Amino acid sequence: MNTKLFVIAAAAVLALSACKNETPEAQQQAAEAAAAVDQAGAATADAAQQSVEAAAAATGEAAGEVAANTQEAADAAAAAANEAAAGAAQATADAAQNTADAAQNIADKADTAAEEAKN
Repeated sequence: MNTKLFVIAAAAVLALSACKNETPEAQQQAAEAAAAVDQAGAATADAAQQSVEAAAAATGEAAGEVAANTQEAADAAAAAANEAAAGAAQATADAAQNTADAAQNIADKADTAAEEAKN
């Protein structure tokens, strides 16, 4: 059934295309159809150009966001490294002070022992 309809439709199209209707109305409709095809082509080209421009803008924006996020991560890493270095420096200073205090205590005890030995 579908094949018969397809064959009939194809025959009708071929029959109509073989006919030449040269009336002014037919010519006007043909010109309007051609103009519509041209407009559709131009609209398709505009849409394609806009799609390309939108994709380029989105890609540029994404690249900018990646660069900003990378910079933020680098800044955070640098801040963390500075904090760690400051903490390590403070711990080293505290250890050095404790060592100095212990050495002073030993020196004081040695002085006291020396004084007692003299007496």
